[in-house]
Amino acid sequence: MTIIPPAKKIIAIMTVAAIVVAVIVAAFAIFFFVPWPFAKTDGKIISQTVASSAPESRWGVDFSQSQAEYLKLDWKETYSAIISDLGAKSIKLHTNWDWVEGKKDEFFFNDTDWQVKQAEDNNVKLIYVVGMKTGRWPECHPPGWAQSMSKADEQAALLKYVTAVVERYKGSKAITYWQVENEPLFKFGICPSWYYANDSFLKQEVALVKSLDPSRQVIISDSGEQSTWMNAAKIADIVGITMYRNAWTHVTDTFGFEAYSFLNPVTYMRKAELIQKLYGKKVICIELQAEPWAGEPLMNAPMAEQLKSMNADMFKEDVAFARASGLDKFYFWGVEWWYWMATKQNHPEIWNEAKGLFHNDSI
Repeated sequence: MTIIPPAKKIIAIMTVAAIVVAVIVAAFAIFFFVPWPFAKTDGKIISQTVASSAPESRWGVDFSQSQAEYLKLDWKETYSAIISDLGAKSIKLHTNWDWVEGKKDEFFFNDTDWQVKQAEDNNVKLIYVVGMKTGRWPECHPPGWAQSMSKADEQAALLKYVTAVVERYKGSKAITYWQVENEPLFKFGICPSWYYANDSFLKQEVALVKSLDPSRQVIISDSGEQSTWMNAAKIADIVGITMYRNAWTHVTDTFGFEAYSFLNPVTYMRKAELIQKLYGKKVICIELQAEPWAGEPLMNAPMAEQLKSMNADMFKEDVAFARASGLDKFYFWGVEWWYWMATKQNHPEIWNEAKGLFHNDSI
């Protein structure tokens, strides 16, 4: 019997292990990143199968009254233009807790009443985002009076707010889905210390919404790029994901760089297929990047920098990218910026491109 020296055994084991790891990595890369079959267009590899077989997409927009006001727009004029001029028939409403309940137990619903009524009158379907983290910086929007509360009291106050919202609008024909929180499992933004501790409170919120309105499904959103979506799928009826291709990567407070996502449409398709197979949940895109991601707030960023990470050509590329992902529902992030660019900056290019898309469902 031949005796193999210990050193050679170790080398042999390490070699086998390296081969196994390489095979796993290669298989992972092929599954999530490689289109089949290959086709080159303008130097970029796309999937003919994905692009040709993807169902015709339905487009919507995310609307934030606070973002419109930040851009010094008349938010009612902006919202009306989104419906009547742009032609959007699906809108995701981002409404902040601190705006609706600025004073404890005093709910100001006038603005959201108007938004919902406009949707009803124009046959527009709404996703209503409810909770503490509802999008736009600083992401979490607790009222000032709630910020000094204990964890238990702040959570109880939030549940009371959620109850008030669902009870008020569950009778509206415009509400298609409730979205509970916005990317609640993705650590981003300024939120209470307890917010990301675990998902137990999120589950409590979802259970509350379902008990108040069992007729509608609940969306849980997650990062399209920095998550597997699995934790969201365990809680949601529908998984909502982001789709970002150009983002500012922060290194220090004074240094960063523009990052172009290395993901391709197949990555999103494969992940969506996996979620469907493992959890039986549909995946939709509730935040398709269509505004700049600059190194500073938009109002402070030079126009040249804004147009570097979002312009009409990039918008059209993102639409093509989205179509090739195989998902069948998309909500554009940035419609307030489009309107600001069109009406305040003499740059109507994206608004007009999107208008063609919404009216003809093609660009």
